[in-house]
Amino acid sequence: MNKTIDIGQYVETAINWLTENGKPVFDVIKHLGNSSIMGIEWVLTNTPFYVIILFFTLLALWKAGKGIAVVTAAGLSLIFLMGLWKETMETLALIFVSTITALILSIPLGILAAKSTIAEKIIRPLLDLMQTMPAFVYLIPAVLFFSIGKVPGAFATIIFAMPPAVRLTTLGIEAVPKDIVEAARAFGATNRQILFKVELPLAMKTILTGINQTILLSLSMVVIAGMIAAGGLGEKVLEGINNLDIGLGFESGLSVVILAIILDRITQGFVKKKQ
Repeated sequence: MNKTIDIGQYVETAINWLTENGKPVFDVIKHLGNSSIMGIEWVLTNTPFYVIILFFTLLALWKAGKGIAVVTAAGLSLIFLMGLWKETMETLALIFVSTITALILSIPLGILAAKSTIAEKIIRPLLDLMQTMPAFVYLIPAVLFFSIGKVPGAFATIIFAMPPAVRLTTLGIEAVPKDIVEAARAFGATNRQILFKVELPLAMKTILTGINQTILLSLSMVVIAGMIAAGGLGEKVLEGINNLDIGLGFESGLSVVILAIILDRITQGFVKKKQ
């Protein structure tokens, strides 16, 4: 059947235009992204493994309890003994940069959507598109903009992981009781003071849940990011698939699961403490 409307052609033209005319901007972003990721990687890979295990164990003990602390220590020790420590630290660095960037972008967007009906009507369809579009599609413009490597992997991860933080930030602010806001306004609080001293503190539990979901979605992208040489556990999983190496594939996948459980339980601990 012949095409009546060729939307893909217009999208391709727009992406090509951005690639050609936005090269200086993309080069700067690529340089900053590479510097950030490689810097964190250097710190993580050059820090003795037992120091990192101890840090995460104490953090888990503080926020999630003794059981999760034991799981954290055992899980990270298992990753080290399987010989996947370096790849795990590379993945952790990519997740850290991607999550921080996603939150810097998504929390202000969530606040804007909560405060403006027009902004909410524009942002919501974009979030629907970002969440339902197959993640592999993000790799095409990412590679065109930044070539292959860690930065396009982070770019695709940020797009995929942003929506929950935006939605839950909006939900949290909208759920703040109106009478509390009106009471603050009656006492002479400015809009800025109401936002930072009333709405955001009361919405923080919901916002932290959004942060938790952003971290987990970032982790779910590691294998896809590995397809464009982003490194880390994703490349090991793909190596196991390509070589039909069941052992390597299972160990790499298990490392991703362990990392996801640890980060999920610790961030959930922050949510419960806040509650």
